[in-house]
Amino acid sequence: MSQTAMKSTALPRLILGVEDHGKLMTMASGISGPMASVADQLMNELDRARVVDQGKLPDDAVRMGSIVSFTTEDGFNRTFQLVFPGNADIASGKVSVLTPIGAALIGLREGQSIPWTARDGRRLSLTVNRVQQGQ
Repeated sequence: MSQTAMKSTALPRLILGVEDHGKLMTMASGISGPMASVADQLMNELDRARVVDQGKLPDDAVRMGSIVSFTTEDGFNRTFQLVFPGNADIASGKVSVLTPIGAALIGLREGQSIPWTARDGRRLSLTVNRVQQGQ
């Protein structure tokens, strides 16, 4: 997808609980060095999210701990649990919110799509297929 097409694509509305929003803002604002660009991406998502009481989040909204099934336009179809960086373990299906895909997923709801840039620089779109709340 070209940069012009990416810019013209409307970004989906995001919804986050106040607790997750606060923890993620604090974490992302304290990051520098090699992770700074992903932290900036996460901050941009947090800035545009509608923040609600944690208990009022819809069940299909991606939050910390959610198990998310999604597809990308290039055919990548995966299921991950979204976790804080210290709990990330890709072999166990746990992806950090401080990765490009993790930052793109936070706050989305089932059926929503968002453009994102993969670590290798490819610009893609991903669509959330299913959201389960983790234990």
